[in-house]
Amino acid sequence: MATSSAFIHTNILDAEQFLREDLSCILETARQIQQLYTLAPDKLYQVLQGRVLASLFFESSTRTRLSFETAMNRLGGRVISTVGFQFSSISKGETLYDTMKMVEAYSDIAVIRHPVEGSSRIASAAIQIPVINAGDGSGQHPTQALLDLYTIQQERGQIDGIRIAFIGDLKFGRTIHSLMKLLYNYEVEMVFISPVDLALPESYRKELGQRGITFAESEDLKEIWDCDVAYITRIQKERFTEQSDYERLKDSYSINRAFLQASRRNTLIMHPLPRVNELSTDVDDLPNAAYFRMASYSVLVRMALLTLCLKAELPVI
Repeated sequence: MATSSAFIHTNILDAEQFLREDLSCILETARQIQQLYTLAPDKLYQVLQGRVLASLFFESSTRTRLSFETAMNRLGGRVISTVGFQFSSISKGETLYDTMKMVEAYSDIAVIRHPVEGSSRIASAAIQIPVINAGDGSGQHPTQALLDLYTIQQERGQIDGIRIAFIGDLKFGRTIHSLMKLLYNYEVEMVFISPVDLALPESYRKELGQRGITFAESEDLKEIWDCDVAYITRIQKERFTEQSDYERLKDSYSINRAFLQASRRNTLIMHPLPRVNELSTDVDDLPNAAYFRMASYSVLVRMALLTLCLKAELPVI
């Protein structure tokens, strides 16, 4: 059984902080929680009883915020929250540092989403309680990447040996950047499919080359047909400084049922959501469409992270 004492991390700030053994501990803890939730859910409610999570979402979110709050509730803890700058003292000019010092007095652990890249690191430096990065601008989204990894393991049975395609906004896509970095710990092949204007940044190409990871780049969506996993993302309107650039690129790809069924493989379809036009609803009931199952996996993984960061122990059944 994975134990919190074996997990050396207090904060979850970026995907680079993890070695393969850390990832194994997180995935195994999530698996144990999944088993407990099936066999003895009442015991889970005792794991974080009396603990308080500060849920700080200064940028819009549905899935991440609700899954963290659900995770804390299912472990018996409680949640305090603020959503949007307009409902916090930051709107009055308070610094993030001062906000976090106040949060430290109210809670045992904090999860933060912020539009400025690097904000979670600033937050963690301000306080002694654990801080979890729930997305910082176009930087990283490590907990999404961890649930993506868990999804691949659960749906494919293994991570080593897969060929994974990343489709869509490779330039600004923090979920893609974070999952890539986790996959550096495994033997995988990567395919990057995007318009030229949204191609993978050069810094990531260099990392892939330095690590000896086999990868290919293309604008052709049919590359999906030779992959085990397709990780699809929307073109992110909020990351563009020029509206005209977004309008030109927003409909670059549109994936539907007929296109996927033409594949020679039963490619696993993943999407961090929300979606816009890039993935048709007629894909939803395909057995290899995993994006709604990912919602359940997200709660399990975030329950695991809360447990591990707070050095709590899971009950034995």
